[in-house]
Amino acid sequence: MFRDRTFRLVSAADFRHIALGRGPRQAERVFRAAISAFCALSRPTRKEVEQLDDLALGLFDEISAETRRFAAAALCECTPAPRGIVRRLAEEPVEIAAPLLLRSKALNDVDLIGLIARRGVGHARAISRRDDLNPVVAALIRALLARTDSDTDASSVAALSDQQMEQPDDALEAMRGNLRDLMREAKSNSSSAVAPSPAPAETDPYVGLREAALTGDMRRFAEGLGRALGLFAPRARSLVDAPTYSDLLAGLKALDLQPEQAFLLVAAAYPAQVAQPAAIRLFHVRYEALDAEAAREKIISWQRQDRKEQAGPLAAGHSLANAK
Repeated sequence: MFRDRTFRLVSAADFRHIALGRGPRQAERVFRAAISAFCALSRPTRKEVEQLDDLALGLFDEISAETRRFAAAALCECTPAPRGIVRRLAEEPVEIAAPLLLRSKALNDVDLIGLIARRGVGHARAISRRDDLNPVVAALIRALLARTDSDTDASSVAALSDQQMEQPDDALEAMRGNLRDLMREAKSNSSSAVAPSPAPAETDPYVGLREAALTGDMRRFAEGLGRALGLFAPRARSLVDAPTYSDLLAGLKALDLQPEQAFLLVAAAYPAQVAQPAAIRLFHVRYEALDAEAAREKIISWQRQDRKEQAGPLAAGHSLANAK
């Protein structure tokens, strides 16, 4: 399905529209067929991963718990995996999410910590059985489970920290320190992925982008976006002029914008694509599911491509000058 010429001619949005238009049963069939087809690929491309994410997230609210369980089991060992739908499925009750919590390499340490914080002991127990579990995350789970009795569901890592911080527990304090170091390191690695630094006057790139977007001057908006992301002007303009806002979404996620901030900018650039309630919900789902680290990697890839394209004409000009 994903490699078929017919599929490439019909977008994921078209498939989603067809499926939803024909009712829940058709949505279930399309969702299952897409997951099965993807899992059958030996080496899925980045485009195929993005296509599945786009289609599956758009159909997610229409599918049953049984189909979600099927998807979690099917995707748990896929590499690469569509991170958006994997992360959405991992938030499901543990009886659905368990295969992903146990085996999926698409969930990194920060994802696992967030799942423990939001979903509680059930998810923590499943995560504790991962073969490659980071010792810091394992220590966090042990500390959480040690303070959970049969009548109490300690559903938040934050609650654990707040309730125990005053107790003189050296081991727990050491675990907290390791956890803070892990989160700090993850944030540092993500921040350093985008090479260019904003100009001193632009400590908050969103302010400038918002002002440009609200004037309706998309050229100015594209220029500000290029400065914020370190992209050449043609690339920055392509984020605003493309048929869909997918690439713009990656750029805004790389800037760590809040969903409300990103929505305002997307609505200014692509008003027709986020005009209906269903389209707004899809935007929110896609933006929340988009991994910031993956978005930054995409920006770095664009930067490299831009530099290569820029270096080509310069090298040709230099060779011509030497020949003269």
